[in-house]
Amino acid sequence: MTLDQFRPHVQGIMQPVVSLARRAGVTPNSLTIASFFVSVLAALAYYAGGVVIGTVMVAMNAVFDALDGALARDMGLASLRGDFLDHVIDRYADIFIITGIFAGGAASWPIGVFALTGVLMSSYLGTQAQAVGVGRFYGGILGRADRLVLIIIAGVLTVLIPGTIYGLNYLGWLLVIFGVLGHYTALQRFAHVWRQIEKR
Repeated sequence: MTLDQFRPHVQGIMQPVVSLARRAGVTPNSLTIASFFVSVLAALAYYAGGVVIGTVMVAMNAVFDALDGALARDMGLASLRGDFLDHVIDRYADIFIITGIFAGGAASWPIGVFALTGVLMSSYLGTQAQAVGVGRFYGGILGRADRLVLIIIAGVLTVLIPGTIYGLNYLGWLLVIFGVLGHYTALQRFAHVWRQIEKR
């Protein structure tokens, strides 16, 4: 399902925004840093019950995260330091956003921890593949782009059709899904890397 595979296909759509950012003097790292701050604002908003603001901040996080790499490539500034910074910020953003959602009452802390561990382990295995020489691998059913889009959809549904299903609202159920599919994605990535190592 992962939307990350479509990134190369949306490059043309993003190019006008990338060109505008370049003319405005925006740097790739400044977009990465901005994605961090909006994730913190999203967490604070969700914690305070501000689903609308939180969801808008998540959408801005998704936009900044998509643009920083595209701008770096367009400016010829793609680097290991930028890549490293992007991955560190992404993980902190994941932690802030998910923690904000369950700390704000959308789900219990065990469900929140279940979601967090699923998300972090799937991301960890994607990069750990590179550490063992297989190369970075982001396959599997639930990538970061998928998660951000699903949070935005759940946030919109929570605002437009408020209510609960078996005690959880849409964002709460989304954390359950993140836990299940996150760990499943981690298993998919582990199996892929395991097979690749075996072929050597």
